[in-house]
Amino acid sequence: MADYYLLFGPPGVGKGTQADRLEKTLDLAHVATGDLFREHLKKNTPLGQLARSYIDRGALVPDDVTIGMVAERMTDPDTQKGMLLDGFPRTVAQADALSKMLADRGQKIQRVLFITAPKEVLIERLGNRMTCSNCGTIYNTQTQLPKSDRVCDVCGGEVIQRTDDTPDTQRKRIEVYLEQTIPLVDYFKQRGLLTTIQGEQSIDRVYENLLHAIEAAKKTG
Repeated sequence: MADYYLLFGPPGVGKGTQADRLEKTLDLAHVATGDLFREHLKKNTPLGQLARSYIDRGALVPDDVTIGMVAERMTDPDTQKGMLLDGFPRTVAQADALSKMLADRGQKIQRVLFITAPKEVLIERLGNRMTCSNCGTIYNTQTQLPKSDRVCDVCGGEVIQRTDDTPDTQRKRIEVYLEQTIPLVDYFKQRGLLTTIQGEQSIDRVYENLLHAIEAAKKTG
């Protein structure tokens, strides 16, 4: 059976850093919906065009568009051993769709890994965050600088800090995310799939907790 793990958490919790490490350790395809959106928009695919029609007018992209992108990604050869899903599902409708897609393959979700941290910790981390303007790779002024000053290690793009990320806008983003996530937390908790991990710990400690949860899930089947 292939392995399917879901990784989610609020902005600033360090999810991207942990996803990069887990991808290498587990040898699974890391599928982030943010990357999928950027790829479809860049290539101007039919799904990308549909997504852009909502994004350009400031509307939320409908669930079926996001689900379509993930379903298409799941047909790629590198996903046949399983996937580490990052940022998907974001709604109960997406969670139901994912469960059905996996059931159709005779597969299921092994574990849902929810990394969380107090709001003030998240705001401080977001204030230190830097992002590649080209590929979206995330860096941090305190813990993870690019090897060359403001040059992305992955693609060579410019690494920047967003000037519009004020504490107030960061707090609002976190609050909105947590409000949207509560139904999913309950959804997966009721199915016995959720493990909550405290993200204010060190990067290494969070990583150890994630691996422990994954190993426990493997033992229980």
